[in-house]
Amino acid sequence: MAGTTAAERGERQRKSSGPPRAGRFGPPRLRTIIILAVALVLVAGATSWLLYGSDWTRVERVSVSGTRVLTADQVRAAADVPVGDPLVSVDTEAVEARLRQELPRVDEVVVERSWPHGIDLKVTERTPVLIVQKGRKFVEVDDEGVRFATVSRAPKNVPTLELEPARSGTAAASLRRFDEDRLVREAVRVTGRLPDAVAKDTRVVKVRSYDEISLELSGDRTVAWGSGERGVRKARVLTALMKAAPDARHFDVSVPTAPASSAS
Repeated sequence: MAGTTAAERGERQRKSSGPPRAGRFGPPRLRTIIILAVALVLVAGATSWLLYGSDWTRVERVSVSGTRVLTADQVRAAADVPVGDPLVSVDTEAVEARLRQELPRVDEVVVERSWPHGIDLKVTERTPVLIVQKGRKFVEVDDEGVRFATVSRAPKNVPTLELEPARSGTAAASLRRFDEDRLVREAVRVTGRLPDAVAKDTRVVKVRSYDEISLELSGDRTVAWGSGERGVRKARVLTALMKAAPDARHFDVSVPTAPASSAS
């Protein structure tokens, strides 16, 4: 506008722009940051005291589930959980390791904190699929071929494994190639492929070599199985063979493409 001095124009600009804004990082924001930091420190301190210093979250009980042969007291003793310690400080992996080392019967174990005062031990025991007689004792073997326990009484309905490796001929050569542990695993492999009806009647699994595994069934029946290879096919062939020859006492499925049966 004509006639307006520079001083008047500057005054109008100051009035239209209003009061100056507070700096983005001015005192109000700084105070908020400080308050939040102090609050976080207090919360962290209180949490730390609650977890480590107070009596509200200490181990008071150790519960056990899933046992069949083992007792809960045996599991607790092997786990050696530090009762009275802060719950958060319990090394669950170390507890699992102790259980596996002290109790070979344990197949799987889960150790969990149960707030605010408990440790839960969830155990899965190994199940015997074969037993090996040693004098008056019996060694239990699971489905992975692990010999995990020695008992004084044989478990019911579990076949006996007889290792009778031949010392001459091709069977002896097989023994040199496959050690005893491998032969045990092969026997386990065979039992895992048996038809249900045959598995129920199996009394003895006899191993002479990797390729020479046979079964002794109830009723004086025997089965020449051969190796554990082609187990599913052998199981189907054996089922059909038993139906076709119900009076037979000896069955041979070692070569499933040429099965045989006989009455004597």
